Amino acid sequence: MKALLAKKVGMTQIFDANGKRSGVTVLQAGPCVVTALKSIESDGYNAVQLGFGEAKKLSKTQAGQLKKSGAKSVYLKEFRASEVVVEASEGAEKLAELKIGDNLTVDMFEVGEQVVVSGVSKGKGFAGTIKRHNFHRGPKTHGSHNYREPGSIGAGYPQHVFKGIKMAGQMGHDNVTIKNQKIAMIDAENNLIAIVGSVPGPRKGLVVIKGAK
Repeated sequence: MKALLAKKVGMTQIFDANGKRSGVTVLQAGPCVVTALKSIESDGYNAVQLGFGEAKKLSKTQAGQLKKSGAKSVYLKEFRASEVVVEASEGAEKLAELKIGDNLTVDMFEVGEQVVVSGVSKGKGFAGTIKRHNFHRGPKTHGSHNYREPGSIGAGYPQHVFKGIKMAGQMGHDNVTIKNQKIAMIDAENNLIAIVGSVPGPRKGLVVIKGAK
C-alpha cells in the first residue's frame, strides 16, 4: 500500500548531480498509523484508515475509535483498496499484510517515483470576474461604465440566469489533485519528502500522497 498523509512545510530548491536546479515542495509525511481495517465481509468493501498527527486531547468518541490502534491522531483518512493498489482484485491480499497499529513511513516511496498529490487549495475569498475567471475589463475612457463589471448574464427570455454562468463569487478552497508529481528527495530520519513543483494548499495544510497507478 502506497498512501500517506502529510503536512506541507514549504518550498525550497535543490540541485541534482548535474547541477540542475529544481523547485520542490517539502512535506512532512507520516508516520501514519493504521487505525482501522475494512473488509468485504464486515463492511462491504476493502479499505484501510490511516491516522496522522498527535492531538493533545481526544474526545470520548475519538478515543473510542482509536482505542485498538493506541494512536492519538488528529487527522483520519480512509483509502479504498482500489485507490492504492494496482488492481482492485489484489486489495484483500494487500490489506491482509497490514495490522491495526502498524506505522507507515516515507520508506515506502523511492526517489524518482511518480505520485499523486491531493489537497485543499488556498482560499482567496470573494473575488470578481476579472480575478476569478480572467475576464477583460472594459474601457476606462469615453464615459464607459463597464470597467470591471461582468457584462451580460443572460437574455430577456427566459427570465432567470442559467446555472454555470461565470460570475463573481468564492474563489479557491477547492479540492485539487495533481498527478505524476516526481519525488526529488526523501529524508527518512526526519519523515520528510520533497516533491518537484508546487503542491496545493497553504503551509501546515493537510496533503494526501498516493502512488501513481
